[in-house]
Order: sequence, then structure tokens, then C-alpha cells
Amino acid sequence: MTYDCSFLADLPLDGPVSFEESVRENNAADWAAREAGLGVLPDVVVWPTSTEDVVAVLEAAHEREVPVTPYAAGTSLEGNAVPQFKGISLDMTRMDAVLEVRPDDFQLDVEPGVMGNVADEAAADHGMFFPPLPSSGKLSTIGGMIVNDASGQQTVKYGEVADWVLELEVVLSDGSVIEAGSRAVKTSSGYNLKDLIVGSEGTLGVVTRATLELEGRPEQIRGGRAVFAELDDAAEAVFDVVRSGVDVAKIELIDPLAGEMANRYLDTGLPDAPMIFVEFHANHGIDEEIAFFETIIEAHDVERFEIDDEERMAELWRARDELAFAAQQYDPDLEPGHPGDVTVPISRYPDIIRYAKDLANEHDILLPCFGHAGDGNVHYSALVDPEDEAMLERAETVYDAIVEQAIAWGGTATGEHGIGMGKRKFLELEHGAAGVQAMRAVKAALDPKDILNPGKIFPETEAEGGRVDLSAF
Repeated sequence: MTYDCSFLADLPLDGPVSFEESVRENNAADWAAREAGLGVLPDVVVWPTSTEDVVAVLEAAHEREVPVTPYAAGTSLEGNAVPQFKGISLDMTRMDAVLEVRPDDFQLDVEPGVMGNVADEAAADHGMFFPPLPSSGKLSTIGGMIVNDASGQQTVKYGEVADWVLELEVVLSDGSVIEAGSRAVKTSSGYNLKDLIVGSEGTLGVVTRATLELEGRPEQIRGGRAVFAELDDAAEAVFDVVRSGVDVAKIELIDPLAGEMANRYLDTGLPDAPMIFVEFHANHGIDEEIAFFETIIEAHDVERFEIDDEERMAELWRARDELAFAAQQYDPDLEPGHPGDVTVPISRYPDIIRYAKDLANEHDILLPCFGHAGDGNVHYSALVDPEDEAMLERAETVYDAIVEQAIAWGGTATGEHGIGMGKRKFLELEHGAAGVQAMRAVKAALDPKDILNPGKIFPETEAEGGRVDLSAF
């Protein structure tokens, strides 16, 4: 269905509006959907430049029941920002101002279109940083990180984005504006609307301002890598390090295939062996923490451990950050499939790595495994020939089985990518029928006409191919 969006011309908007097909095509896909050649063309793209613009668009769209899909940098991996029912693509990238840094309060106010690295640089000017910044921080916006509840390599020490959001200004589906949360570091006042918006993928409201908490930059930062003969040893070492309370800021697992991909892409000189990349942050006593770490990994047959200089560590973290690009370039005949990001309780981390690799071998699928090991998160993506239907089917079998096993072990289908379109079928398995029903009730209360990012999260939109009928909830 195509929507008549000509009413936008009559709105007092400061931001531009475009009906050009080439512009609409850009907003018809995110990273994953673009790679797969998927996406639905919105009828129009609107770039708000203020909260007032967002209010005007949502008020008018709500009255006419026109779908509105918030969009930003397009780096999501589950079709989170891809329109499913045309309508308006609300592109937030021009609301990109750093509003205020309050160093005495360790706080930063930003608009949602600010890129992650820009926010971090603004904090750095005052000797602070934004700890949960994900690996894609240079490519993604703060608003996108908030509504997907992103996390990154430093989650093991500092937590995820949700832990660093204090207050949000949010425009609801009918154009009303709320402030959720508080600039105080704690509050027990009423329902926690802020955390309801975090991770909601634009289905409950549009974030127009965020107050983030900051951290002082550590005086000591050192990092290195440990190389193992067996992947089992590396995974078990990760569990033991976390269980033993070693104060690591980053601890990333790289399997041999992922290491080979990084070498081929960046010529990093890494061994084709299981590795742990690690980084320590402290204001004092960092050598003692490194020694503690080394004692733990020696019990797991580590072949070598070395602390690298700053330049070499930058190379290693670049290799880790660009593994998604490395996978794309690894084999001209193969493409990465659906990217997985399951997370399990840390005691199950070695089990999920073993399970994933054994399953891939059983189905004759190349499956690199890597990720934020310290918080039980593993990223994986089967390499497939897009013309080989049998291989595609095997890869999907492997993908589904890993997600289902992670949930069975008390984990989650998605540690940081969100549900979007790609994981809708796992929602009820993870949360139960009553849990999903409760989510529908929240959606119905805040967006009764289902105009905000329809087609996401809820499994019935996948099965029936239509917008959710919220009248019964």
C-alpha cells in the first residue's frame, strides 16, 4: 500500500522532505538488508532538525494512520530501521548536535543523530569518555545505539548502553512529548519509562534528546593477546578469567577462522589459532591485574601471552573491529549470511562455542566465531554461496539451532543487534506467550494505531505479513 504523504508540504518543518526515488532507496535498507538485497521503499523521507519537527510529523501521521519508521545511520543488522509498510522514513541524522557537556556531573547531552565517536570526542575534551560505545561507534548514531540497546567490547567492565543513559526526551506516536528518566544518577519515581524506550527499536517513541553518563578516562591502559592451541582452552580461559574476578576492560575471543580472515583482509600477522584479545584499565595497580590474568590463563594451556605497545594494540583492535568487512572479502564465492549475536550466562560460554563449531562442522558450513566473550556474547555468521539453496538451508538450520540452544541455556537470541525483522520468530520462545502478550499491551498503550516502525519485533507480523491489530490488546 502506498500512502499519500503530500500533507507534509503543509507542515511548518525546518528540515527537508524528499520524494526522490534515489533518496528513498537509501532509506529502504540497513546494513544487513542492503547486503541481502531486501527493503521496502518508503513513500517519503523527512529529515527533522528539531523536536518540533518530529512532533509535527507524528501528529499528522497519527491522524492519518501513516506508518513512520525512524532511521539513522543504517548500520543495524536485523532490519530494525527498514520500512515494512512504506509511509514515512524519519531520518534523524540531521539532529546531530552535541548540546552540552557538564563535566562536574559527568554528563553529556546530545541529539540522537550524533555519531558515537563525536560524542566520545566531546567527552574526551574534558578528560572523560562514554564507556559502552560499540565497535561500530564511528559508523552509528547515539539514537540508534539507545533504541537497539547496543553494547561493545567494554561491556564486561562497564556495562551496556542502557546502563549509561540517564534521561531521554521522547516524542510518542501522537506527537506528545515526554521526559523519561532523570539527570540524577538514581530514581525510584514511578514506572521506569526510560528503560522501556531503550531497546524498543523505534516502536514506542522517537528519541529527540539524550542525557548520557560519562566516566573519567583511566590513567593506565594496557592490552595484549593470548594464543592457545585449542579453541576449547581459549573459551574455558575466558570463563575462568571472569569467574575469578580479573578486572578486564575488554576480553574478546577470536577463533582460528576469524583470525585467518583478519590476516587476509588487513595483513595483521596474526596466527591462525584461537586467541583472546584483552585490555586492562586502571588508575593504579595495573601490573598486578595483568599478572593475575596471566596466572589464570596459564591453567588453560596458553601457548603465549604478550602485552603489546600502543601501536600494535591499535592494529589488533582494528582487526577485531573490522571482522565483518573481513568476512565479506574472505572468499569471492561466499557471502556472510544472517549475523548472530547470542549471549549466554558466562558459565555456558565454552559450551555455546563448542556447540556452534560442532554444528557448523556437522553441516559442512564455514562459521567464524568471535565476540565480546567476557559477557557471554558470541558473534557468528555462516559463509554461504547465495546460489546454493542446499547450503543456504544448512546455514539457516545452524543459525536457528544456535539461537534455540542459547535460549535453552538461559541466554538470549540477541545480545545487542535487537529483534527487528530477523529474530521475530524467537521472541515467544525466549519470553513465553505471556511475556510477548505483555509487550503487545505496552505497544498498544503507547502506539494504538501501530504507526511507529510497524512490522518489527512481534512474530505475527512475520507470519501474516501485515501490521499488528492492537485493538484486542
